[in-house]
Amino acid sequence: MQAAGGRGYRQELCPAGMVSFTVAVKETDLWIAVDRQALTPDLPGKLESFIWRQRRLLEAYIEADPVFAQTLQPHLVGAAAPPLALEMARAGNLAGVGPMAAVAGAFAQRAGEWLLQFSRAVIVENGGDIFLRCSRPVTVGVLAGDAFPGQKLAVRVRPRAGLCGVCTSSGTKGHSYSRGRADAAVILADAAALADAVATAAANMVRRPADLEGALQFVRRIPGIKGALLVLADKIAAWGQVELA
Repeated sequence: MQAAGGRGYRQELCPAGMVSFTVAVKETDLWIAVDRQALTPDLPGKLESFIWRQRRLLEAYIEADPVFAQTLQPHLVGAAAPPLALEMARAGNLAGVGPMAAVAGAFAQRAGEWLLQFSRAVIVENGGDIFLRCSRPVTVGVLAGDAFPGQKLAVRVRPRAGLCGVCTSSGTKGHSYSRGRADAAVILADAAALADAVATAAANMVRRPADLEGALQFVRRIPGIKGALLVLADKIAAWGQVELA
């Protein structure tokens, strides 16, 4: 999982016995790993069609509720909201941010859950946000700006019941808007949409080393969060199911 700097890191995510492919639909750029026997010739096309349907539903809802895509604050959705928009709004409301803070994680999760009907093990990465459901440990690289020069920082994710989201946000790397200066805020959660929204919220809170503890305390209070790693310059703060590699 890295916020920027090309896509070469993706192959490092793929455990033995799994094979990978990519699907891109507009801004949704997915790298997918599944069990070797699950990758049939028609699977990428089927997944692409599924993602197109999800995007069209979301775009149609945004036309009726443009604030959904603009606000940086929690937002209540209408009764006509599709499941993806509802999931994004719930995650943003728990984290105290706008629903679009969860969009990458939500698409990764939606794709991953769809793929589980074909493969027992699934990894979906979408711009540094990951849906993960597999029986083997996965090492997820973290791009942390200029922190720890000459060293590679990574999180070792071991199979645990309920864990399916590993997402990152940064105030110094990538194109996403952040009010903070965290080099990386990595969140492990039982849903990728929630991990994405909380990573944004935590990164927003960190501007100086003294903010790290407060950001961790904030993260710990949110139901569904399993662990967090915050990086600011040469300082690291971690809590929960986080194993540095």
